[in-house]
Amino acid sequence: MALVAESESPAVQAVQLVVVVLALMWVVEVVDALILDSRLDQHGIVPRSWGGLDGILWAPILHGGFGHLVANSVPFLVLGWFIALDGPRRWLSVTVFVALLGGAATWLLARSAVHIGASGLVFGYAGFLLVAGFVEKSIKGIVVAIIVGVLFGGMVLRGITPVSS
Repeated sequence: MALVAESESPAVQAVQLVVVVLALMWVVEVVDALILDSRLDQHGIVPRSWGGLDGILWAPILHGGFGHLVANSVPFLVLGWFIALDGPRRWLSVTVFVALLGGAATWLLARSAVHIGASGLVFGYAGFLLVAGFVEKSIKGIVVAIIVGVLFGGMVLRGITPVSS
């Protein structure tokens, strides 16, 4: 059974695909918050710990509460939709690549804590869309890159700028 109806237009398929994954994140958070007392959160990425390496797989669907999930939902939906417009395979390959690369970088470089959330996917999607538009040299890609740069550029800059706490 496919996640999306193949008879639909590519834009509708893209929305369906991203909404299904986002709904999964919400279901997981509801179950975690209301039934499991947030115990799933411990299964995120724990840097430089062999036991925390499998968190690379789980971190994108786990969130530290509903506020965290809300903050990731709109950018995940918009940026994921832009990528999914080129088809489910493109979205899946970008998502797997970004999750694995971002998760590995988090595992290697991040501060010692449990890291969860779709923020890595969101930043990875934004970076992919910014670069892809200009590398592929298509009008559609460049327009998407400009839109992403305008709407999410500040988010990307805040995400990569070192801050002291």
